Amino acid sequence: MRHGKKINKLGRTPAHRKALMMNMANSLIEHKRIQTTQAKAKALREYIEPLVTKSKEDTLHNRRIVFRKLKSKEAINELFGPISDKVADRPGGYTRIIKLQARRSDSAELAMIEFVDFNELYTKENKPAKTRRTRRSRRGGAAAATAPVTTEEKVVETEEVVEEENLTETTEETTPEVKEETETPTEEKTDTTSEDEAADKE
Repeated sequence: MRHGKKINKLGRTPAHRKALMMNMANSLIEHKRIQTTQAKAKALREYIEPLVTKSKEDTLHNRRIVFRKLKSKEAINELFGPISDKVADRPGGYTRIIKLQARRSDSAELAMIEFVDFNELYTKENKPAKTRRTRRSRRGGAAAATAPVTTEEKVVETEEVVEEENLTETTEETTPEVKEETETPTEEKTDTTSEDEAADKE
C-alpha cells in the first residue's frame, strides 16, 4: 500500500525524475511561465518553491545549495537577481497553477505554472480601485434616506436656508407698511362720520 508516500514518482526512475525537475525548474526561471501536465506542475511547485525561499538571502552558502538543484549559472543569476527582488515581500506561495484544456492526443490534463509576481493581469497594482456604491430601493425608501450626503448637496441646502431667511426678513419689513396703509382709511372714515353727526345735530 502507498500510505504516507507524498512524492509522486511520475512513472520515472529517481535519476530521471531529478533531471526532469531540474530542466523544468530552469525553464520556469527563464521564461517565468511554462505549460505541462497537472501532475508535473504540482511536483515542480514542491521542487522550486524552497529554492525561491533560499534566494531571498543572497549568500554563498545559499547559492551553492541552489546550484546543486539547478546546475545552471544563468538560472542562479536570474533567481538571485530579478526574481528574489520581486518575491521579497511574499511569505511563500510564489507559483500559481492554472488548469487548461485536456490534450487532444492522449486527453492528458494540462496546466500552466507561473510565478505569481510576474503576471501583470493578476497583480493588485493594475486593478482599478473599486468605488463603493449604496444600494437604493426602487421606491426610494429607507436606503435613499440613509444615502451619504455630498458636499454639493450641503451647499445647496445652506443656500436654500439663506434664501428662506432673506424672504422672512423682507416680509417682516413690508408688513408694518401695509398695516400703516390699512390704518389711514379707517381714520379718514372716522373723521367723515364725526362731521356727518355734527351736521345732523345742527
